[in-house]
Amino acid sequence: MAEITAALVKDLREQTGAGMMDCKKALSETDGNLEAAIDWLRKKGLSKAAKKSSRAAAEGLVAVAASADSKRASIVEINSETDFVARNEAFQGFVKNIAEKALNVKTVEELAQVDYQGKPASEALTDLIAKIGENMTMRRMTTLEVSEGVVASYIHAALVPNLGRIGVLVALESSAPADKLQDLGKQLAMHVAAANPSFLDISSVDDEALQRERAIFADQAKAAGKPADIIEKMVDGRIRKYYEEVVLMEQVFVMDGETKISTVVENAAKEAGAPIKLAGFVKFTVGEGVEKEETDFAAEVAAVANG
Repeated sequence: MAEITAALVKDLREQTGAGMMDCKKALSETDGNLEAAIDWLRKKGLSKAAKKSSRAAAEGLVAVAASADSKRASIVEINSETDFVARNEAFQGFVKNIAEKALNVKTVEELAQVDYQGKPASEALTDLIAKIGENMTMRRMTTLEVSEGVVASYIHAALVPNLGRIGVLVALESSAPADKLQDLGKQLAMHVAAANPSFLDISSVDDEALQRERAIFADQAKAAGKPADIIEKMVDGRIRKYYEEVVLMEQVFVMDGETKISTVVENAAKEAGAPIKLAGFVKFTVGEGVEKEETDFAAEVAAVANG
């Protein structure tokens, strides 16, 4: 029997997109014959994932998972081609389990290599692609952690618990009772989902983005024929407005439409009898930033009808 080398397995994986163990089995079954192994995989329906890998995956699910003490939580996005797959129970189960495994790794690259039912998660996803028939990608993950306090989570319009199209994590550092922190954290997470802040506080605003905004506001004021001293005051005013739009701590709480988020946190701390620090947040929206291919659905239907 021919020797099944790692290079041969790698070559077959690259050509078919099948999982490593499936490639090794195919080569074993075909005595190391690469072409025969490709045919073997095709007959088993395991090589079709490769053809699908070039198709845009801009739908899918966001999932959240938390540790038992709620001091650590992860958020994961796994994409599919269509929203129909997001309602598939097998896909939902995979995403939910992967989010839980994300609690123990730091990057999506590490997540792809965690054990999933006896094989790397990336290979399990390849198997799922072959089974369901759509391209899928393990796109991104983030974990927030506090030494004292909680990391609260929120899924907007959840399809099932902890799975949906928009997910948010909010980290609160405090010695206050966990139940009070969870209530506050969920409200703040709901605010983040609605208000979409880009930065936590003014000190975290990207300097390049800030200078770009200043330049735009200054040019607008100059175009209006304002004198230099007035332009400076106008720019400062517009920057304050910019902070209110993109900085979480400066935004107005969507729940009441009048209280600044920083004040919401201060009031909660007074009520809880302990300082509370809003230490961080993250929001994932399915398909955010993914270039979607525009298709003519009517033309597709006509093409199918005409063979």
